[in-house]
Amino acid sequence: FIDRYVFPDGELTGSGTIIAAAQDAGLEVRHEENLREHYARTLAGWCANLVDNWDACVDEVGEATARVWGLYMAGSRVGFERNIVQLHQVLAVKLDDRGQSDLPLRPWWNA
Repeated sequence: FIDRYVFPDGELTGSGTIIAAAQDAGLEVRHEENLREHYARTLAGWCANLVDNWDACVDEVGEATARVWGLYMAGSRVGFERNIVQLHQVLAVKLDDRGQSDLPLRPWWNA
């Protein structure tokens, strides 16, 4: 369904493969985080927005596409909630000639 209707020619790659590829490319992995629970909540919001704005969405993309995306997002939400699907964010850096990254020692992105 996803390959045919949502992301033709898309590819899902596991976090281990991504980390290995980053390291093979000469990058240093500094942080990896599974955003599974966050993405389930994000999808819940997107599904609610689609319902709340259904007529405008149908006007923009057509009913068939709106239905496909609604089904995809609802199914994905369940997948994230049940740990069938995960979403990982990987931070990797290219070191300078001295082997330094010049990144802070602690995460700087926390609010």
